[in-house]
Amino acid sequence: MLGVIGGSGVYNIEGLLNTRWIKATSSFGEPSDEILVGELAGQSVAFLPRHGRGHKIPPSEINFRANIDALKRLGVTDIVSVSAVGSLHESLAPGTFVIVDQFIDRTFAREKSFFGSGLVAHVSMAHPVCHRLGDHLYAAAQQADIAVVRGGTYLVMEGPQFSSLAESELYRSWKCDVIGMTNMPEAKLAREAEICYATVAMVTDYDCWHPDHDNVTVDAIIKVLLANADKARALVKNAAPRIQGDTGAAGCGCRSALQYAIITAPEARDTAMVEKLSAVAGRML
Repeated sequence: MLGVIGGSGVYNIEGLLNTRWIKATSSFGEPSDEILVGELAGQSVAFLPRHGRGHKIPPSEINFRANIDALKRLGVTDIVSVSAVGSLHESLAPGTFVIVDQFIDRTFAREKSFFGSGLVAHVSMAHPVCHRLGDHLYAAAQQADIAVVRGGTYLVMEGPQFSSLAESELYRSWKCDVIGMTNMPEAKLAREAEICYATVAMVTDYDCWHPDHDNVTVDAIIKVLLANADKARALVKNAAPRIQGDTGAAGCGCRSALQYAIITAPEARDTAMVEKLSAVAGRML
């Protein structure tokens, strides 16, 4: 099952059939919203508004754990994250899509793991997104004639304020490509849940470093977001059958991320934590 996390504009896809909003459940509290489920080109799809419909939840207050846990309980095996970002490079103009392959996590006020005291696990984040999914998304973007770049580093900041000029220049010196507020700890939690995860970063602005462009504003971002919405819908529509028809998906390493990650001895595991992690880590517990 394909999960799509993003803004509400992504969900109005021509050909999306048998849709219904369902109340999602999670061991980790309330997800951002109900989940829209349906079928797209023969693929079961679940759409989750990351900030809630109407954009009610700021980045730092998103219950990322509940979102990923709820999608896992629905049977989601692959997640496409659609996110608005600022560009840190001249060549990545507003309107460009970047299929991200690396992250730098600068968030500090968010729960970043399903695991904790009583049940400890350490998953690898060396390659934080699913290369297989990224290939499908890149091909789908090319099919839709979208300006797309394969590969890039996404700096995830805490927010909700935008960057200072000094911060923007620092991140550029680190060779980051785009900056946003939402993909961490989302990607880390998807890995812990053994869900394949990939990011489509939609460039809306040049952050504040570019001398020939105004400082980033919400107005400017929304204008580009609306222009990008059609592209995002086309990309998801083209990607769904590619993901559905991927015969190698079952053997993807993302789906066995916990195989050697849980370090707490079975006799020392907290029973309440085991129950809480029944969806995320049930395969191993």
